[in-house]
Amino acid sequence: MATQVFNKGVSRRRFLSGMVAVSAASVVGTSLLAPRKAMAAAETKANFTGEVLSGSHWGAFRAKVVDGVWVETVPFEKDKHPTTMIQGVREVVYNPARVKYPMVRLDWLKHGYKSDTSQRGDNRFVRVPWSQALDFFYYEMERVQNSYGPSALYAGHTGWQSVGKLHNAGTMMKRGIGLHGTTLAKMGDYSTGAAQVVLPYVAGAMEVYEQQTSWPLVLEHADTIVMWGSDPIKNLQVGWLVPDHSPYAYYDQLAEKVKNGDIKVIYVDPVVSSTQKAVGGEQVRVNPQTDVPLMLAIAHTLYTENLYNKEFIADYTTGFDKFLPYLLGKTDGVEKTPEWAEKICGVKADEIRALARQMASGRTQIIGGWCLQRMQHGEQYAWMLVVVAAMLGQIGLPGGGFGFGWHYNDAGSITSNGPLMSGFSGVTGMEPIHKGSFKGYSTFIPVARFVDCIENPGQTIKYNGQTIKFPEMKMAIFSGNNPFHHHQDRNKMIKVWRKLETVVSIDHQWTATCRFSDIVLPATTTHERDDIEQYGNHSNAGIIAMPKVVEPMYEAKDDFEIFRELCGRFGREEAFTGGKTQMEIIEEIYNGARLQGRGLGVRMPNFKKFWEGEGFIEFPEGTEWVRHESFRKEPDLEPLGTASGLIEIYCKTIADMGYDDCQGHPMWFEKTERSHGGPRSDKFPINLQSTHPKNRLHSQLCSSTEHRATYAVADREPVYINTQDAKARGIKSGDIVRVFNDRGQVLAGAVVTDDYMSGVCRIHEGAWYSPLEGGKPGTLCTYGDPNVLTQDIGSSKLAQATSAASALVEIEKYTGPVPAVTGFHGPTEITSINPLFPAMDIA
Repeated sequence: MATQVFNKGVSRRRFLSGMVAVSAASVVGTSLLAPRKAMAAAETKANFTGEVLSGSHWGAFRAKVVDGVWVETVPFEKDKHPTTMIQGVREVVYNPARVKYPMVRLDWLKHGYKSDTSQRGDNRFVRVPWSQALDFFYYEMERVQNSYGPSALYAGHTGWQSVGKLHNAGTMMKRGIGLHGTTLAKMGDYSTGAAQVVLPYVAGAMEVYEQQTSWPLVLEHADTIVMWGSDPIKNLQVGWLVPDHSPYAYYDQLAEKVKNGDIKVIYVDPVVSSTQKAVGGEQVRVNPQTDVPLMLAIAHTLYTENLYNKEFIADYTTGFDKFLPYLLGKTDGVEKTPEWAEKICGVKADEIRALARQMASGRTQIIGGWCLQRMQHGEQYAWMLVVVAAMLGQIGLPGGGFGFGWHYNDAGSITSNGPLMSGFSGVTGMEPIHKGSFKGYSTFIPVARFVDCIENPGQTIKYNGQTIKFPEMKMAIFSGNNPFHHHQDRNKMIKVWRKLETVVSIDHQWTATCRFSDIVLPATTTHERDDIEQYGNHSNAGIIAMPKVVEPMYEAKDDFEIFRELCGRFGREEAFTGGKTQMEIIEEIYNGARLQGRGLGVRMPNFKKFWEGEGFIEFPEGTEWVRHESFRKEPDLEPLGTASGLIEIYCKTIADMGYDDCQGHPMWFEKTERSHGGPRSDKFPINLQSTHPKNRLHSQLCSSTEHRATYAVADREPVYINTQDAKARGIKSGDIVRVFNDRGQVLAGAVVTDDYMSGVCRIHEGAWYSPLEGGKPGTLCTYGDPNVLTQDIGSSKLAQATSAASALVEIEKYTGPVPAVTGFHGPTEITSINPLFPAMDIA
């Protein structure tokens, strides 16, 4: 039977005209992949020589341009603590992984949605004209909506692709696709999936993305700071907007106070962090995944030694009386003493008591990280940290309490008194063309369960008090997003991915997601288009213009133009643009902030003067602020967002859900795999950490060749190994090693160090998946993607979040033939094809 690729309405003439271009491209062959400066030669910036102020997730900078080519990057002079990563940003424009042309996977081009999907990932693509690629995109959306309805079309994933109030890839996708039809959505994210679900029940807000107490107040009032699995020095290099890196000045002051003995800083971590090296302090080396037993033992000590704040517990919390029987072992026969915890977490009982007493001896600020909630039962860590802070009774006081966002978005800096810009909206108010029935399936899925959804249509799971019924997903769209970085258990994902009929990716880098797509559209980078953004995240230090640094390379188009043209195919182009040009939208965004600024007493120049002038406005500094202070001062008038308005040590709402793996109060649950004597440690004795990288933003900058060379080991992603573990395996720094478990295997470059406790290793997340044999499950990853090794299970029935940190591996020195790294170039083959495709049924 002939394969039906198009809906009726695509003329044979239009199809054949597109195929002539395809055939011509095929004849040219792999020369299409060679870097070409000529395609960047549009008029405005083609011959420009000068300096352009711009911004990025790594900070602001001045780009030096010569004859239309970006040649040097200089950090913005107002950024006193710029990151070295800024030097990798230019390479995003110029690198071998650049998506240069619209491309279609070879077998999909031949057979459409009935293609052999086992060929996904084999990297065989054919260049097609933009018009043809967008036709494919549109008619596939039509086919799926008409044949299956909105539950079969997934357009939920969003990510960090760019800064800018206009050109947000996720917003563009939602707006454009939303005008066409309703789609399957996602809930939550991979960064904070467990904490963001449980903390609103416990503390009344997500907490993870919130501003923290102003650092000057912490430096003045705190006696002890406990960094619990958090590494701000490493992670504050990047921000959701354009970071100003202002908190680093406070960490310099903190280091001085630690040196002088004014503040004690304690790191609960199996690894000596970048923050510990920069600030100084003491380390409590805890076995991975066992922080909850340690916290329970601290709580036990605070209670039995009468060190907890009874008044705070009585006035500001609820449910302590229901938690106490568990703590004391009356409900399960196991008293949560320091001796009990020592056997699990590896911290001596006397050291646990000393830590509890230190925290209770004065004002204590607890700084909680996110990596510890990215594990099985990650909700328990976040919940228990709040319970310990509540027992200390310092929540809402300067230099006391808890916070989960200190390592993110310039947190702890003083927020300015300036306006906030709105962004381009992902909704238009216009009804979509397709509003079909979801046919009993759920309208959204927890994002970390989306591979399970593809694999198990019709299956039901529990999630946050609801029952989710997985729909049968047929098509997925990703814009500026790389789920082949986000998601766990890569080999499971590759097998399941074959069930999708069509995958569309819009990006500027040939990520693994693009390689496993059917239609790939080349997007511009942030620096090939005009935009505007806030300077400083929580600090909101100002506004920065981001005029294009260079003209778009090759055939790249910005997301606005891509979705405008797509919407034109179904009569919604004007609804998408709002009848405005891109520069008119940018000016409108600026003028909204300018009007808001008048009410705040902040005068801003008109847009023309701003854009054509300095391109930067600095806002006046605001006032110091204490997180949860209003709740502490007036709990009746300023209650938390919980059911009771109080901190819920016991939460009836969660208890009533009846989940066995997340009950009414925080508890210790054993993991399916855990090092240091835990389950499966006899076979795979080393816990793999896959925390946020030191030298990238997730997977961004991994394709920057020169920048990657500054940290790669033997051209591979580094794996950090304890000295004793390495010696026992005959491994030394610089060796290529194989890291493996039952889920997969990767090559990585060894870094042997005493910074890691025995039984712990680390490969930073975001390392690009680089298979030895593209598209083949189980093949060796030649570069070092840690998600080849992580397990894909939900944190619990409450959040169904990622459990990436619950992973065990073994490591051995690699002695086989050393393969080339495969992940950092575009398609390696452009096959000559028959332009008429006789097997295809053309309407």
